[in-house]
Amino acid sequence: MNPAETDQVCPAKIDASCRVPLLALFGGAALWLVIGLFLALLASLTFHAPEMLAGCSFLTYGHLAPAANDLLVYGFAIPAALGVMLWIFARLSQAELVLPLLPVAAANFWHLGVFIGLATILCGRSSGFNWLEFPRAAAILLGVAFVLIAISAVGTFSQRQERELYPSHWFLLAALLWFPWIYSTANLFLVSTWPVRGVAQAVINWWFANNLIFVWLALVGVGVAFYFLPKLAGRPLHSRFYALFAFWTLILFGTWIGIPEGAPVPAWLPTTSAFASFLLIIPLIAIAVIVVKTVWGAKVNCKGGPFCYLKFGITAFILSGLMLIASACPEHGRTVEFTWFGHAQTQLQILGFFAIVICGAIYEILPRVMGFALPFPKFVRLQHWLFMLGTVLLVGTLAVGGVQQGLKLYSPDAAMLALRFSTLGWAAFLLGSLLFAANIFVMTMKWKLALAKTVIAYIKSPLASSEVKP
Repeated sequence: MNPAETDQVCPAKIDASCRVPLLALFGGAALWLVIGLFLALLASLTFHAPEMLAGCSFLTYGHLAPAANDLLVYGFAIPAALGVMLWIFARLSQAELVLPLLPVAAANFWHLGVFIGLATILCGRSSGFNWLEFPRAAAILLGVAFVLIAISAVGTFSQRQERELYPSHWFLLAALLWFPWIYSTANLFLVSTWPVRGVAQAVINWWFANNLIFVWLALVGVGVAFYFLPKLAGRPLHSRFYALFAFWTLILFGTWIGIPEGAPVPAWLPTTSAFASFLLIIPLIAIAVIVVKTVWGAKVNCKGGPFCYLKFGITAFILSGLMLIASACPEHGRTVEFTWFGHAQTQLQILGFFAIVICGAIYEILPRVMGFALPFPKFVRLQHWLFMLGTVLLVGTLAVGGVQQGLKLYSPDAAMLALRFSTLGWAAFLLGSLLFAANIFVMTMKWKLALAKTVIAYIKSPLASSEVKP
């Protein structure tokens, strides 16, 4: 192997090439996560004290809830996922990140688009479509930013030393193609100057919401877990065939679900959606078998570290899929439709599964990229327990409250106790996100201070040498 090839596969150089792009993506994602969870907590408090924010029109539930949801997905989930994907592609390719300035510029475009979208929603100028509340200007910025990051990711992928693809490649490459397709299509038909009319609007909105919240988050979360779990467990990933089978069945069946049983659409649409939901049990079983056989018997001291994050996140994903299947069953679907049960399943997918998996991956990546340990290592374990507690309080109570609502004919009073406990769940998630942001921001500041000292020493070094007498 020549020296050039040796430099290409050096892990330290690969990590260094990813440092600035990842800090730009992770830093903004951590900030939006804190703000999004704070807005979600305020939205939950409006059920207990409606008069508390009644004087502020931009802080009513109709503004706070969509703003919080969009910040959790567009502000945190997607940029954090893109940063993790860039690092994984660079490591699997054994090559430095291609065009590293593109992700840095894209991160600024992305965060600017999220800020514009947040301001638009709070000002009451939302589009009115779930998960598409951002205006066209913000959507264009997000689209451009995603394409720039995808160019860097694909360029890095093309530099790989081994031509055989790892299972994580399948999931993450599909996610790179999936988001621009579904996001541009939904904006074209729903938010453009000439949108579609009639019942097609609702169908397209359900299609996009399901593909974004379930399919896209699943592709990224499972792909990241399939990369880190074998490395942390010290064992190879169980059965590439199972992984390929889970990948194709997830894409095949996952894209058809999401249309509720009582939707005012042609009957074949909810029927097809329900049937595809039942078949979703196939990829869920395959993923569960892969994870269990990969981590079973692994002698890893967990203690609330990234390994625990990933195991809990995958478990939450399986439970989220089972909740989705249960809600698609005609008998049970009519009971939990228009209740808090669907909201519980969505938050389990976003926070219980995706956020926990991505946070665990970031905690594993950052020390490697920065070259020094986390400033608050105890925060990692504390955040894990807070996120677990938040998942139980938020998702568990809302799911139970939703079933009670359905059994009592959608009575709003049936879920009041569940709403009170769910507020505690939001508070637990918010505290955990503050610990997560503290680690990222302190690491960034330490790196910037070290960089500034290096630059100052470099500037002063010629002056010092000139003052030395011969």
